[in-house]
Amino acid sequence: MAEPRNRYSAVSLTLHWIIALAVVAQILLIMAHDATEGALSREFTQTHKAVGVTILVLTLARLVWRLAHPLIALPSGTPTWERILSRGTQFLFYAVLLIMPLTGWLASSAAGRDISWFGLFQWPLLPIGGGREAAGQFMDVHEIVAKLLYVLIFLHVAGALKHQFINRDNVLHRMIPLIPRRP
Repeated sequence: MAEPRNRYSAVSLTLHWIIALAVVAQILLIMAHDATEGALSREFTQTHKAVGVTILVLTLARLVWRLAHPLIALPSGTPTWERILSRGTQFLFYAVLLIMPLTGWLASSAAGRDISWFGLFQWPLLPIGGGREAAGQFMDVHEIVAKLLYVLIFLHVAGALKHQFINRDNVLHRMIPLIPRRP
């Protein structure tokens, strides 16, 4: 019988960490947008949109990869409630990482506001109307889902730290290659 995998693939790791860094960048960009005015604020918004589109594409790639490469099993002895919480958090992360950029894209499309991908090309707007009112409704959903994202980030980090420092079961080693495996 083959030994179960105990590390994620290089592709999984790369997609995870690029998306994680992009999410942190999104949070910082929106904070910078809120703290500034005028042209600088608009530049932060444009960069936020470009990073959002990037997150959408990378999340779709990650989902395709994930479907072809099943999750690594949780450590034996993991309580059922933790298994449910872990898998539920992962599922919700995928949902949020799709819903957030989609609602941003829908809002820009409804308002007819261009999405420039880092000045290299224009991301196509969706063929919807509705103007500012529809855009505002999409942004309301975008902001609500952002709050869920903060909760998921907390749960994800707290779970990783629990596994590393309380359970001491090498779960964090699977995602951070620099952390040595415990015997």
